[in-house]
Amino acid sequence: MLNTKKYGSGRPLIFVHGFCEDSSMWEGFCEPFIDQHEVFLVDLPGFGKSSLPSKDFTIEEIADQLAQWMKSLKINNAIVIGHSLGGYVILELVKKYPELIEGFGLFHSTAFVDTEEKRDTRNKVIEFVEENGVEFFADSFVPQLFYTKNRKRLATEIEQAVNTARQTPLETLVGYTKAMRDRNDRTDVLKSFDGPVLFIAGDQDTSVPLDKSEKQIPMIQKGVTGILQNTGHMGMFEAKGVSQQLIHEFLSLR
Repeated sequence: MLNTKKYGSGRPLIFVHGFCEDSSMWEGFCEPFIDQHEVFLVDLPGFGKSSLPSKDFTIEEIADQLAQWMKSLKINNAIVIGHSLGGYVILELVKKYPELIEGFGLFHSTAFVDTEEKRDTRNKVIEFVEENGVEFFADSFVPQLFYTKNRKRLATEIEQAVNTARQTPLETLVGYTKAMRDRNDRTDVLKSFDGPVLFIAGDQDTSVPLDKSEKQIPMIQKGVTGILQNTGHMGMFEAKGVSQQLIHEFLSLR
């Protein structure tokens, strides 16, 4: 069973974290939505307090677990918003269980499959953490997610994010790196989904380059899109107010 936190009441709104993160990243950020929504913050399997599958797994199988959790609580017509890895999981969730989803958001994420260069980088990450451990990786990986000009201002948030990443079990980090490397292209979901879609990107994001994001925006039939200025991969911290406003606009769509 997935570890989750729940706040408020109303239409279900689910936030899903990214790689080497957990549900705590949304604490505070989700507060403006609690008055009108039943907000769920989810720990993906292997992160936070959720247990990892005992064997190799795919992003699709992680989406299956999220769907099972939703069904167990009779959550239907939900809005789901995922950061980075969380977006990959949500795309598989929408692909396989569209009846559970009213709308979805990709927050610094992409429907494109990894390029060969990115796949090679993932393989190098696996080699690095197996040789040097998770803590060394977290110390170098997390700060790079923030735009250089924002790092001094967000030093406390970066430190918290590093500490969270340091707690990631080795098998979780390796397993998800493989799963992300081998995931499916899901531009078909962006093109075919007829509900509202949220797409938020950062103009300084080195994990999901801006040109890749700009190619996906025209695929969306209906929704809200935003390119955050002077923002890397962590808009919920780097451009908190603007990100919240974009989500408010998105939630107003039916």
